Order: sequence, then structure tokens, then C-alpha cells
Amino acid sequence: MRLLDDPADVLPADADAATLVGRVFDPAVGGPCVVVVRDGRLLDITGTFPTMTDLLESPDPAQRVAAVAGSRNWDLTEVLRNSLDEPGSGPRLLAPVDLSVLKAAGVTFAHSLMERLIEERAGGDPRAASSFRAQLEQLVGADLAAVRPGSADAATLKEELSAKGLWSQYLEVGLGPDPEVFTKGPVLSAVGCGQEIGVSSLSAWNNPEPEMAILVTSEGEVVGATLGNDVNLRDVEGRSALLLPRAKDNNASAAVGPFIRLFDRHFGLDDVRRADVRLQVLGEDDGFVLDGVSSMPLISRDPEALARYTVGDSHQYPDGVLLYLGTLFAPSVDRDGTDMGFTHHLRDVVRISSPQLGTLVNRVNTSEAAPPWDFGIRDLIRSLAERGLTDSVGVR
Repeated sequence: MRLLDDPADVLPADADAATLVGRVFDPAVGGPCVVVVRDGRLLDITGTFPTMTDLLESPDPAQRVAAVAGSRNWDLTEVLRNSLDEPGSGPRLLAPVDLSVLKAAGVTFAHSLMERLIEERAGGDPRAASSFRAQLEQLVGADLAAVRPGSADAATLKEELSAKGLWSQYLEVGLGPDPEVFTKGPVLSAVGCGQEIGVSSLSAWNNPEPEMAILVTSEGEVVGATLGNDVNLRDVEGRSALLLPRAKDNNASAAVGPFIRLFDRHFGLDDVRRADVRLQVLGEDDGFVLDGVSSMPLISRDPEALARYTVGDSHQYPDGVLLYLGTLFAPSVDRDGTDMGFTHHLRDVVRISSPQLGTLVNRVNTSEAAPPWDFGIRDLIRSLAERGLTDSVGVR
């Protein structure tokens, strides 16, 4: 099964009006290059911005990148084909972030709060989830989406649910004043469009999490957005919330891309707030099709508020943050039998798309069998040094 029938579907519907930047691996230099999409080409701007962080931390990144002449360039369609179903020896897409810390906000939608409660009460057993789902829907008896986290109404509802025996860590972060923001993965560990995503072989109940992700500078300013897949092991997290690092941080479990769309006069934070994120899972071995939407207008916590919570006086990130914003979508449809819920199969094709950001597409493998993460910060420094670019890192 092809990842996409047409490689051009990677691009936003209004690509001609978008300021799109990303990263490619160029075998000719043995390392990553920062690129901008321009006139059907990928223009190498690494000479001006050795890392994506250098670009994102610059004043008005969209304006700065528009003024860059660049050096080498590649045909965009060829790179997209090479990144998807026709792998070759040429340049291919990488995750569009490098030195940004990979953070994720959890339980930011009322529906995902319910699903986390279900996971917890089921103890990570998918067969028990459907009965607990019915019980919880009856017991909660409230429209969680209408309750603003941290408000007096939220505190009252939390007390009422606790009195019903429904107290949970997830209620605290879903309704309380402090959101859940965790480290999704190490710097440079994200995979990009066309690369395999990894689901640990120890998991029998897992799912993709289609999300908007925002780029937050060291000063806490949101300067762009992209798509993300916060791959999750539901059975592991369901056993204990303290196992969140094991459920979330595995080889190839953080996908980002295809490009970062920088904020400019055509696209901004309000577009992120209004966005719909579509998820498609296509089973290669069983013909299974999953199709759903995560609608950002239903988010319980505003993206800008999440950015301010993450970056501030209590915690600094000098190289900025990529922040997954959470998802409405937690698939519960049965795939492998009654009351078994949804879980991935090997070689599933996962497409996450939004008209203004394009399509992030990946194929599922186990974390153990997916290509290992072997290009770290030392390798990036070494690659830039070999190209004589280290003197420009951090220059604004």
C-alpha cells in the first residue's frame, strides 16, 4: 500500500501562500539541511540558519526566511517521492525540528479525559474498556466540554466526581488549574513524514494521537505550527499513570511534519484554534479503515495558555519547544474482536492531515524493528562543523 497516491498531497491546500520550512537529510553532505519551500523547489538555507532553532529564534522568522537567497536546491516532487514510496539515495524529509525540546500536553479535550479515566479503571485491559465506558458516561452525567479547567465550576465537578468514587490523576489535570505537560522524547528523536513510526512490541493496546503542534520560542512566543502523532501505548499507561514515560517515549514514537508553517499574514494562531485534524488508519493486512477528526475548537485549554504554562519564569528552554497540543481522538472501534477496541497492526498506514498544514503520513512498525535513532546532538555538531557552519549557530 502506498503511503499517499499523490506525493503532492503532503502539501497544504494553499501551499502557494504558505511559508513552509523543514529539514531534509542530504546524503551528499551526510547530514541535515534546513530548507524552505519556494516555487516548487526545496531551497537550502542552512548557510544562513544552520539549525531550525536558529530560524525559529530569529525575529519574525517568516520575514527573515522570505529574504534568504539560499544556495543549493532540490525539486520538491522528487524529494517527496524519495521520502514516501520510492526511497532512493537522494535527499529525504526529516522531522522539521532539531534542537527544540519535544513536549506534549495531555488530557486537553473532554473526550480524551473520559478515555484516560476508562484506561485507568480498566487497568490497561482493552476487553474491560467498553463496560467501563458505559458506566462512566452514566456516572459523570455532565458535559465536560462545557467546563473550563481551573474554574469554580470545574472544582465543583471534580468534587462531585470524587464523591462518586471517580477521583483520578486525570481529573486533576483535565479539570484543575495545572495542565499535564510532559516530555514526549529527547531532542532530535522525532521522525518525519514518510518515516516509520514505532509501537513497542510489548503493547497489545495502542493508538495514534493526531495532533496540532506549535513551535514556541525561548521567550514563549508561538511562531508556527505543524502536525504531530503522539503515539501512545494505552495498556501501559492504563496500568499506571507513572508509566507515562514508558507509554510515550519509545523509538520512533514521536512523528512531526511534514513542514512547519510559519506564522505570517496568511496563517496564525487563530487558524490553529479553528483547525480540524483528520486521522486515517489504513490496515495493509486486514483492509481495516479508521477515519475520524480531532476538532481544535473543542480543546479545553487554549494553545497560547499551554505555551505560557510550558515556557516561563519557572522553566526556561533556550532552544525553544515543539509542543503537541493533545487530541480529541481516542479510537474505541473494535478491530480484532468484540470489546477489543482499536490497536495498531504492523504496516498500518497512518495519515494525519489538515488543509492548512498538509499531510503527515507514516507506516507502523515496532519500536524495536524501526530504524534506530542514531543521529544525536554530537552528530549534528560534527556535521555542521564539517561544513564550516558552527560559527553561525546561535547568531541572530
